[in-house]
Amino acid sequence: MKVLAAMSGGVDSAVAAARAVEAGHDVVGVHLALSRMPGTLRTGSRGCCTIEDSRDAWRACDILGIPYYVWDFSERFKEDVVDDFIAEYAAGRTPNPCMRCNERIKFAALLEKALALGFDAVCTGHYAKVIEDEHGNRELHRAADWAKDQSYVLGVLTHEQLKHSMFPLAETPSKAEVRAEAARRGLSVANKPDSHDICFISDGDTRGWLAEKIEMESGSIVDQDGQVVGEHEGANAFTVGQRRGLKLGRPAPDGKPRFVLEIRPKENKVVVGPEALLAVDQMRGIKVSWAGLPLPEVEAQTSFECMVQVRAHGDPVAARAQSELDDDGRQQLVVTLIEPMRGVAPGQTMVLYQGTRVLGQATIDSARSLSWDPAKVS
Repeated sequence: MKVLAAMSGGVDSAVAAARAVEAGHDVVGVHLALSRMPGTLRTGSRGCCTIEDSRDAWRACDILGIPYYVWDFSERFKEDVVDDFIAEYAAGRTPNPCMRCNERIKFAALLEKALALGFDAVCTGHYAKVIEDEHGNRELHRAADWAKDQSYVLGVLTHEQLKHSMFPLAETPSKAEVRAEAARRGLSVANKPDSHDICFISDGDTRGWLAEKIEMESGSIVDQDGQVVGEHEGANAFTVGQRRGLKLGRPAPDGKPRFVLEIRPKENKVVVGPEALLAVDQMRGIKVSWAGLPLPEVEAQTSFECMVQVRAHGDPVAARAQSELDDDGRQQLVVTLIEPMRGVAPGQTMVLYQGTRVLGQATIDSARSLSWDPAKVS
């Protein structure tokens, strides 16, 4: 099989490519250039797409004896990930740029180009598993190592994309074993630290970075009853669940800390309240997609039991979900939690599971606590 190995410059993608070669596939390595000014990306242990990473990917391909290319996806990355990130914050939502990158760059743009060039599959170093059911339909499942499981960020993959996805690290019991294997193979990235944080915000100051991209205007901070308790310098810089940096002029009657409950960019308001009101009972999702064939209940628009996860390393929570159509005929997902979940923000991605299987995902459009009526804030 002709396989395109996406080489991030890290240890996981290098070992995944090595295993694909060892399995007898015809493998070509490719690194994605995601910025025309790579010096603005995070480097060392805090990045995944820098010049340093490109060189590490090249060295790995050289040791594996496979061709190596760099593809310029910087324009697409800016439009689909960076601009989307800014637009979501401007709308008062909290986006996940890594999710968008997987969806629109690594498993849309990359796979599309790979198939056009005659490749059969794209291989990555993600910790996730693809399983075929009795009818040959592919399903996405959690990896063997739940501590490193990355099925959440792959929840955006469609049935067609799963047909051409390869995850050689699926059954690996630990990251330590991957590093040991890389060392045995003579790969220089064996001890390279993991990447984390947002790669296109070089200093990690998301608030400061957004202030340069979004016009900030001072406004009111109000409590859950609509009473003004402070002022802010820009509502878009806050996130649901935030406690620090509120600088409130009036303490809560009980003296306990207040948290951000809601952001209202159109009114330029930030709503704060007690920690208990961060508990969410129901979420409504838009931009729905299914990882593999959807359950029969989805087509029938009947409810089904599932587990829902809203962060890459968050704990899944028991829920009931149901697919609905809005007034324009677009699919939505209503998820009612069996036990409340704290600090859920619009813009986050909710991924549904049954057992180890990833069912699909949606972008959270609204999240509500049944113990608080946001209409009280005027």
